[in-house]
Amino acid sequence: MSTPLNSNDISRDLHLDGIRAVLIDLDGTLVDTAGDFGVALNAMLADLGAAPVPTERLMTFVGKGTANLVRKTLAERLPESEIDAHFARAQDKYEAVYTSINGENTALYPEVREGLAALRAAGLPVACITNKQHRFAVALLEHYGLLDQFDLVYGGDSWPKRKPDPMPLVKACEAFGVAPAQAVLVGDSGNDAQAARAAGCRSLTVPYGYNHGESIQTIDTDGIVASILGAARAIVPKATPSLAG
Repeated sequence: MSTPLNSNDISRDLHLDGIRAVLIDLDGTLVDTAGDFGVALNAMLADLGAAPVPTERLMTFVGKGTANLVRKTLAERLPESEIDAHFARAQDKYEAVYTSINGENTALYPEVREGLAALRAAGLPVACITNKQHRFAVALLEHYGLLDQFDLVYGGDSWPKRKPDPMPLVKACEAFGVAPAQAVLVGDSGNDAQAARAAGCRSLTVPYGYNHGESIQTIDTDGIVASILGAARAIVPKATPSLAG
């Protein structure tokens, strides 16, 4: 998990000018998915006769796609020489379990619904850009009744490259007909910020989430916002009635 912040780390009175599209990460940004990951990954290890790994440890592997997640988890319990031999079986088991529980052991972060509603009320196109497989991302958003809040959903398998590569961000900007400089990516990790910088987008970071277990204070971002609603307040002009109060 990310290192906790004190209140002074939140960017106050932040406003990003000229934003015409919003891109948002999923795991650790919209939804706390640690429970689901822990259940599926430890079921995968149990299938191989290996001992479980604490969820806090597993969450430091999240953010770079399923194959990376599975491989790093196997490395916790298997000799490196055995990982390739067990990888296909392990990934199949992980995906089967994850499919069956997707959303069951998760929680929506505070002010997500309010933030998305504010962005939609402002008429901004919104995309969910995650390294989670597309089918898992769509199912999770449906679980929370949020799928209709997004104009696009790109998963880690939607394009040949995933975050921190800029490709999915660039593709989203092209789909929305905006220049990268007119888009902002809201995420919880350096993975997100790196992708945004490489694409030429702006970047906002929420203080919760995972970030590979590292502190977010050192992330190269345009600001740290308390929540998705906080991000909306930084993106939408302050005169917008829907954000009053």
